[in-house]
Amino acid sequence: MSKRYFTIGMAGHIDHGKTSLTKALTNVDTDRLKEEKERQISIELGFAPLYEDEELQISVVDVPGHERFIRQMIAGVAGIDLVVLVVAADEGVMPQTREHLDILGFLGIRSGIIAITKVDRVEEEFIELVKDDILGELEGTVFENAPFMMVDSLSKKGIPELKELIIGTLKDQEMRDVKGAFRLPIDQVFTVKGQGTVVRGTVYEGTVEEGQQLIVLPSGLEVRARQLQVHHQPAKKAFAGQRAALNLSGVSKDDLERGEVLVSSEHFIVTSTIDVAIRVVEDLEHLVKQRTPIKCHIGTAEVMGRIVFFDRNELKEENGEILCQLRLEEKIVTKRGDRFIIRRPSPQETIGGGWVIDPRGNKYRFGQQTIEELEKKKAGTPIDRINAALYEAKSLTIEELIKRTALDEASILSNLKDDQFVKISNKEYALKADIEIIEEDIMDRLNDFHQDNPMRPGMNKAELYQTLQKSFSKTLLDFITENGVIKGLYARKDQFISLASFAPHVPKNWEKRTEGMLSELKKDGLKVAYLNEYITHAGIPDSIAFELKRFLEEQGEIVMLDDQYAWHGTHFTEAVNKLREHTGDEFEVAQAKETVELSRKYMIPFLERLDALGYTRRIENKRVWRK
Repeated sequence: MSKRYFTIGMAGHIDHGKTSLTKALTNVDTDRLKEEKERQISIELGFAPLYEDEELQISVVDVPGHERFIRQMIAGVAGIDLVVLVVAADEGVMPQTREHLDILGFLGIRSGIIAITKVDRVEEEFIELVKDDILGELEGTVFENAPFMMVDSLSKKGIPELKELIIGTLKDQEMRDVKGAFRLPIDQVFTVKGQGTVVRGTVYEGTVEEGQQLIVLPSGLEVRARQLQVHHQPAKKAFAGQRAALNLSGVSKDDLERGEVLVSSEHFIVTSTIDVAIRVVEDLEHLVKQRTPIKCHIGTAEVMGRIVFFDRNELKEENGEILCQLRLEEKIVTKRGDRFIIRRPSPQETIGGGWVIDPRGNKYRFGQQTIEELEKKKAGTPIDRINAALYEAKSLTIEELIKRTALDEASILSNLKDDQFVKISNKEYALKADIEIIEEDIMDRLNDFHQDNPMRPGMNKAELYQTLQKSFSKTLLDFITENGVIKGLYARKDQFISLASFAPHVPKNWEKRTEGMLSELKKDGLKVAYLNEYITHAGIPDSIAFELKRFLEEQGEIVMLDDQYAWHGTHFTEAVNKLREHTGDEFEVAQAKETVELSRKYMIPFLERLDALGYTRRIENKRVWRK
């Protein structure tokens, strides 16, 4: 897919002009709520389209700046690819700007731009002081080398240049993963009159299609994406990096809440105990003791829990990374590498943040041995990393494995020699265990199909792939089916796939009646009645009549002359052989009638069937036998 999708965020102190800057860039006022208008602050996340061309689509999220709304800010920033840190020229860096900087660092944001706003309100000399102040605050942060832009949202000074810088920066940046399973953390749930339940969020990874079946986690509710919108415009698909609204069927507004996650696969992990690596803020005000209550912000979820240390009983200042565990009071959906923030619920304070080492944490003993085990988990052996990447995506090329594992090609190729990995194409690999699971799944699907459709030669390959391709690549499915044929699990005939042990057959309860019907048809020779009369007379119901006719024709038991007449297969073969023996290379209708001794009622359909089957070719009023 050539087009790429990104979401950028506006972050900074309250009243530093984030919403005004968003409006200047997009011509959209993201303050939607009455309360926001009255108080002139952003309470909920505001979204707007910034730019779109054939290669790029960029959205903006204006995150709230007031301390009370820090949780919305975290939810918004967690799904973005670039941050514009907004600092007002007439105020400079404020305490909350520093907190936002910490949060952005903990969430792993690596791309940023500094926008000094309201520059028309102050003298040039003061702007330089503000810039120096900002540079001092940015030292040692992810924004240390970020470019500066001087802008004013009212006069539009610097706005075109800022927009150009944003576009240029993202053109050189890799987008989120569209190949993996779809994941969208929900940040808004509401109803639309006449439409039903709608959820909004940023697509973290993967792709979602209109009509697709999805799962809400942790609850496990099954829903369908009835309609999609991207920036209030109907869309057939939404991709990683896009803001999307999904109209869901099969669920009410009361069944959903912010923090839950929409996914396309059951492979995502639901957990309440996570092994993590964290860093803490430099100016931590209060001591963090063993099992201190915390509020964990991960994706759009906000969950209470406790922090568990294995090498200390309290924490005040720490420059390095701390390996510990979060034990949460509610289930969350997460995976290795996901970022989070932890805050003290009372008194409110950001403690720190970090990333998930293992979403399936266990209970461990206090002591250095546990820290050493967590260190091993954190580093992850090359095989562990490859295994984790393939477990999530199901199949990946070498190039995709390099991106996901941060390993070089030589290391990946040497580790892929392990027998738990299978090469499924020239460059694509999968887990042996996953292949075996999918093989069994296909066998179950085929078995169910054969029971419901015993007279069909097998399941159409496209039909078999239709639902499977939402979770697995076509390359992987082709490998499994072809390999299954070689192994004797499946059989393939034209476009149909069946179990190797299966043979099409008439259902047992209709075998005798079918034999009777064929016997009557054979007895009448070439001068037959309509085929449906034989079927009705044999007591075969209309519900299986069409399938039965198709089966008998595929098996050569009957040959349809046209839509109404059929001959027994034996008589049809005899008639063809007789006509061939008593005619030369070509013949006319009269000669055929005399040879086979048939009236025109049967002769014309018979000759047209010979043409259709490739025995003869009609040239004007003659037929020529094909060699």
